[in-house]
Amino acid sequence: MKKLLTVIIATGMVALAASSVASKAADINTDNGGVESLRGYQQLSDINKSETMKRVQRDQLPIDREYVQQPPLIPHTIRGYQINLNANKCLSCHSFKYAGEMGATKISVTHFVSRNGTTLSDVSPRRYFCLQCHVTQADAKPLVENDFKPVDSLQ
Repeated sequence: MKKLLTVIIATGMVALAASSVASKAADINTDNGGVESLRGYQQLSDINKSETMKRVQRDQLPIDREYVQQPPLIPHTIRGYQINLNANKCLSCHSFKYAGEMGATKISVTHFVSRNGTTLSDVSPRRYFCLQCHVTQADAKPLVENDFKPVDSLQ
């Protein structure tokens, strides 16, 4: 009698576990909490192809700013530039020391001011990582319509 009861309980537990796994598998196949974004609806478990790299123009004239205090846009490709704690490729052309001979724009004097307002002899650590503010321009179509108008005084 004990053996029969043990077999019945074990069988019930196996059946319950199997049905739980089957229902979870069905949920994964139907909808697993996808996300609606500007690029459309995407299932979380789907493996999507990455988008192709956008083409950045090699060299161009400085790009006009669209609003007051806008960080200047980078008018050239920066692929392969190293910017980390030990090196900053941007400063090899844009520092005060090299900008003249390289024909590059000098970095702003605001980049030498520390958090507490002290003027430093070198670039402030909070302004060292250029790509936090400055970006390159790529040949990419916008995700949404844009009717932005630049500030009149900058035109």
